[in-house]
Amino acid sequence: MPGAEFLATASAVVQLARRHQARVIINDRADIARLAGADGVHVGQEDLTPAAVRAILGDTAIVGLSTHSVEQIDLAVLEPVTYIAVGPVFGTATKATGYEQVGLDMVREAARRASARGLPLVAIGGITLENAISVLQAGAASVAVISDLLATGDPEARVRAYVERLWR
Repeated sequence: MPGAEFLATASAVVQLARRHQARVIINDRADIARLAGADGVHVGQEDLTPAAVRAILGDTAIVGLSTHSVEQIDLAVLEPVTYIAVGPVFGTATKATGYEQVGLDMVREAARRASARGLPLVAIGGITLENAISVLQAGAASVAVISDLLATGDPEARVRAYVERLWR
């Protein structure tokens, strides 16, 4: 999406989120996050570093970093991040990451390493209503879901199903 359009969309989402006491994390773009007034940014291995994101957004912003290997996790815990993400846990067609699925064993190891630094772990990639509990049981503090929210054609009902299953 072109920058101006991305900013307009992000600003509208932030305004809507504020009315419902929700937080907004922008993917990859610290500049858009700052201009839109978002709560933070999630960056990948090829994006701005968490330190650069902090320079743009400040110390109170939420900053997440994607990881795909033990080596990346070990480096990520040394960064000024709010949380670490690991994935893709399972196969996913949402985004071509260039990384193979990491599986639940990597979620367990990532959670152990992140929690040793007081950081929560977010698991992403191929998460569905059917496998989300196993991912949380492996140690993830939360799951990021994209495709499965759209799988039934009724995202609102799918989100409600997640809430009912995961927070009962």
